[in-house]
Amino acid sequence: MTVTAIPQTAAEAAEAGKATTKTKNSKDAKEPKSMKKLVMIVAAVLVVAGGGYWFTKPAAPPGPPQPGSILKLDSIQINLAGEHYLRVGIALQLVAGSSEADGTKALDTTISEFSGLPMAEVNSSTQREMLKKQLETKLSTVYDKAVMGVYFTEFVTQ
Repeated sequence: MTVTAIPQTAAEAAEAGKATTKTKNSKDAKEPKSMKKLVMIVAAVLVVAGGGYWFTKPAAPPGPPQPGSILKLDSIQINLAGEHYLRVGIALQLVAGSSEADGTKALDTTISEFSGLPMAEVNSSTQREMLKKQLETKLSTVYDKAVMGVYFTEFVTQ
């Protein structure tokens, strides 16, 4: 037996066209739902990625240290070269938040820095500033960066 195509009438062809149009329209109706799902998924991914960045971003670098209290130390006498001596008093500018520092390390470092220097070197204002910067650097290291400045409160040579 062979099957042949049966010609359709105009009414049947119109019904067949409406049926295919309905199936196309039903697909169009499903597309907005799938777009909503896609938008929600993309939004969720962006929120999760933003949250991950927020919690794992590197911390802002700390600013320069803020000055804290000043620790004034008693004056000491240091032997210079050629039977001269230096009477020096210092004060330490501490970093804000650091606890009160013990002055014995500072006095020991000061003695080590100035002992045996020639009097001409100590009396020169440019050399004195250089020695002060060196002392400040050493004290910052000794006190684990708790000292940010050194001031001479007394400086007498003889």
